[in-house]
Amino acid sequence: MWNRSDLKSNAKLALKANYWKAVLVGLILSLILGSGSTATRNSAKSSTDGMAYMDPAVLFSVIGIILAAVFVAMVISILLSIFIWNPLEVGCQKFFVNCKYGNAQLGDLAHGFKNGYANIGVIMFLRGLFTALWSLLFIIPGIVKSYEYMMIPYLLAEHPEMTRQEAFAESKRMMDGNKWNAFVLDLSFIGWTLLGICTVGILLVFYVEPYIYLTHAELYHALKNNNKSVEF
Repeated sequence: MWNRSDLKSNAKLALKANYWKAVLVGLILSLILGSGSTATRNSAKSSTDGMAYMDPAVLFSVIGIILAAVFVAMVISILLSIFIWNPLEVGCQKFFVNCKYGNAQLGDLAHGFKNGYANIGVIMFLRGLFTALWSLLFIIPGIVKSYEYMMIPYLLAEHPEMTRQEAFAESKRMMDGNKWNAFVLDLSFIGWTLLGICTVGILLVFYVEPYIYLTHAELYHALKNNNKSVEF
């Protein structure tokens, strides 16, 4: 059975051994995970201020143009996620997983583009889609599912040939009985995160975020070993 103290201790050792590379990869991963969340949020307000006085025909035309632009932006965002951000995210996780083995290299970032490229992009997209759909029911089911699917990027990093069914089933099996403990593990970083915010993000970039990512990779290794994962 894993415990938070061991995971964090191992993560600190891995961070010390791979510091500057881990900082760079952590920054890239943070940018990937945060991309797209505000892409279309600010486009609507400025375009609606003068609509109240428009001719109805012109108004409908403007609305149609806005909706078309939003649709195109959504399609572009989805394509970027599938073909660029998702394989790159798996590549970042490949780096953090390899820190355990002592052979992590910046070249790991390209892993998702060289191995199972389309497969990784689609599976990671479905992971995000399913999580979002569960979140529509209520926030709690979305959180539960996000932890159920938590191991998918790590599984794909080591087994890019896995099918969607295998990746989702294996992540679910690994996280069975571990979702709450993983949630508590994330809560244990709140103090570090708040301290990082107080330093205008400097501490987040140069310590907290790579520390968290390495701890999550250590969790993957612990669950993989405890659960005797099947070979794919």
